[in-house]
Amino acid sequence: MNESLSRLQQRRSVPARWLGEPGPSPEEVETLLTVAARVPDHGKLVPWRFILIEGDARHRLGDILATAFQADNPDADEDKIAAERGRFAQAPLVVAVVSRVVPHAKIPDWEQILSAGAVCMNLLNGATALGYGAVWLTGWAAFDRRVLDALGLAPNERIAGFIHIGTTKEQPGDRARPDLADIVTRF
Repeated sequence: MNESLSRLQQRRSVPARWLGEPGPSPEEVETLLTVAARVPDHGKLVPWRFILIEGDARHRLGDILATAFQADNPDADEDKIAAERGRFAQAPLVVAVVSRVVPHAKIPDWEQILSAGAVCMNLLNGATALGYGAVWLTGWAAFDRRVLDALGLAPNERIAGFIHIGTTKEQPGDRARPDLADIVTRF
């Protein structure tokens, strides 16, 4: 089996708390984004974009999350607020994949949203190919208008995923995978 297929067969989401330094170099980030952008995109609409969250920006975003969380949960204890503050500080790089539907007479919204999902998957596969661990997460922050505004999302944009990327500090066990006999039919 070739190395690419072998890596794809081994791809596994790694919890963000198990991702650490070093993260991808600037050259590797450019490679990851180039790979991510090579997805099906009917009509060449580019219905997605990237926001890189790294370095101190991870902590600034964490402060925004902690403030929003505390406003919504005034009785939350310090541990829960601290957990929200640290949500984006674990992996050295978080790529927010922003999905935006471009109105088009022939290209349905669904195809454009799926294209953004394919971007997320390509980021995971690219990180795996470079030897990094990664995980695709959303969570409440992906749907909270205060967070979206802080990230600079327009009203017609959504977060398809926060892709956390870093060096795996601990290897997760594999999870049960579906038996192909249970999910494949032939027409």
